[in-house]
Amino acid sequence: MFPENTTHRPVQQAVTIHQPTPITSYPAAPVVPVQPGTLPAVTSIVLPDGRVITGYAIDPGQPEPVVAKPLVSRTAVNIALGGIGFGAVCGGLVLLTTFIAALAALVQQLIILAAVIFGGWIALQVLTAGRKQGSTTVNIRKAVIKRNHFHG
Repeated sequence: MFPENTTHRPVQQAVTIHQPTPITSYPAAPVVPVQPGTLPAVTSIVLPDGRVITGYAIDPGQPEPVVAKPLVSRTAVNIALGGIGFGAVCGGLVLLTTFIAALAALVQQLIILAAVIFGGWIALQVLTAGRKQGSTTVNIRKAVIKRNHFHG
């Protein structure tokens, strides 16, 4: 397998080291006129090794105001208000059903009263029919009927 190396060790090859190439500086970009106040001021910082870094100063961002959380959630408040409303309505429903039951009993009593009065009126009409003017009362006593002729 390894004809040039009899000890079966890999052959060492020469290592080449590449140094990074420095970045070449490019000509400065043309300056675009900007209204004052729209861009922050340019700041330059000199590092201890002598390099100068130029850039915009960035103001630290303001944290968003913390919205105070309510002590009780809206859902809990809505459920509680719904329970109170339901309790208030239940009292009204009990009164409503009581009123409907009383009204039904009243109508039933009025129907019975009308039937009694109307039935009594009809009974009076039937029983007093013979006592009106123009009617004749016939008393039959030992009547004799001869040859289909009545002799009283």
